[in-house]
Amino acid sequence: MSRKVSEEVRQRYEVVIGLEVHVQLRTETKIFSSASAAYGAPPNTQVSPLDLGLPGVLPVLNMRAVEFAMKAGFALNCEVREWSRFARKNYFYPDMPKGYQITQFAHPICEHGHLEIARDPAGLQPGGAPPEDAGAPKKVRILRIHMEEDAGKSTHVEGKAHSLVDLNRAGVALIEIVSEPDLRSSDEAVEYLKKLRNIVVYLGISDGNMQEGSFRCDANVSVRPWGQQEFGTRSELKNINSFKFVHDAIDFEVNRQIKRLEKGEAVVQETRLYNPDKGETFSMRTKEESHDYRYFPEPDLPPLIIDAQWMARVKDSLGELPDARRARFEDGLGLSEYDAGVLTDDFLLSQYFSEAVAACPEDAKPSLYKSLANWVINELLARLDGQTGLADVKVRPPQLARLVALIDEDAISGKIAKTVFDEMLESGAEPDTIIEAKGLKQISDTGALGAVIDTLIAENPEPVADYRGGNNNIVGWFVGQVMKATRGQANPKLVNKLLVEKLRGDA
Repeated sequence: MSRKVSEEVRQRYEVVIGLEVHVQLRTETKIFSSASAAYGAPPNTQVSPLDLGLPGVLPVLNMRAVEFAMKAGFALNCEVREWSRFARKNYFYPDMPKGYQITQFAHPICEHGHLEIARDPAGLQPGGAPPEDAGAPKKVRILRIHMEEDAGKSTHVEGKAHSLVDLNRAGVALIEIVSEPDLRSSDEAVEYLKKLRNIVVYLGISDGNMQEGSFRCDANVSVRPWGQQEFGTRSELKNINSFKFVHDAIDFEVNRQIKRLEKGEAVVQETRLYNPDKGETFSMRTKEESHDYRYFPEPDLPPLIIDAQWMARVKDSLGELPDARRARFEDGLGLSEYDAGVLTDDFLLSQYFSEAVAACPEDAKPSLYKSLANWVINELLARLDGQTGLADVKVRPPQLARLVALIDEDAISGKIAKTVFDEMLESGAEPDTIIEAKGLKQISDTGALGAVIDTLIAENPEPVADYRGGNNNIVGWFVGQVMKATRGQANPKLVNKLLVEKLRGDA
């Protein structure tokens, strides 16, 4: 039986998606204890008495975590609250020794924000008139951002009657970013997540590593017939840690719910997990409501009060965010929308390119920046083997800027530049040093090139006659012969100019 419903059936339903994104903050220590928050240590080596839930311990709030939460709020157009409060969320999991989680509930640090994304036409009603703003970016509302501590990690050992618990992650600082149910397709959900991840990485508040759990998503998914005002019964898809899995899990869940409704069966509110090997979601437990957690104000922490000076200082420290950088690359440097998008969708890549731009001559023309962008996208990225990251590549941004400037100055050809670039990647040497050591400087001497061309014309009367008889394509053959005679070092622009002049008899 097909997992998908027919397109005709699918178009009878509107998809409604809200996302809850957990972002681990890049603090050195945990949110309420002095234990290290570094990733990758041996199990249960980065725990404190507080993380273990031992009696007689008191939490102390990490102020850096507060600043990071404020940064996220400002970047996502939220109202950052001067007064917020922590609460206890009571639940009993083996990786939460205290039996409760310290989080924020009724009074979060940030509320009422938004993030703009590209609108997916698939989310519009089939056959209906598109809204007036259908071509404009879609504003996804953000309900709240709240601070909390992470839980530990349980590992279920196959074939064993027990599970293993690692509490290194217990107490690591988190923010949870909760959207309104404004997304209407799996593509919009992924677009939102990618943009959100890019922002927290640009801010420096998280490394956004989905494989390590630094950025993970719960998706609330429901469907309803078009025109129905009430939301359908939702399922929560828990702890999805890749964009592809988010996309596939939502699509599977949408089809599953539609098939149930088409059969006259009810959709049950529940928490479900996604199995990427099978491409399916499966039930984990019935969904808890807020009253199930018995929230009450955290008695060991006073309310969090942020004064105006602290708030202003944090807001001023945001730096350049992805949308602003993309606009600067397009408007200030003359890059295409595509190139600017590629260069800003990854923070390290955008930093690399920005440093290369800063090393260009002050009077550089837009064509130089376009060439530099092409080298970063088409040459540098193509040569990375998946093991070497941008931080480890031996060609540093000023070196690449110098190489591209040498091409622009006609000191070397593009073909020779690729040879020099490969040597730079291997040795880390300066381009000028390699060019000098290997004698690769481009020949732009009119007299020297003219002599080579005169010899070729004298030795090849038939191709000369072909050209003068109207076969202009033969110029390419002559250019190839000149490049061969000069070992690829002749200035191709000058060669073309001289060849045409001499073949015509102008020189």
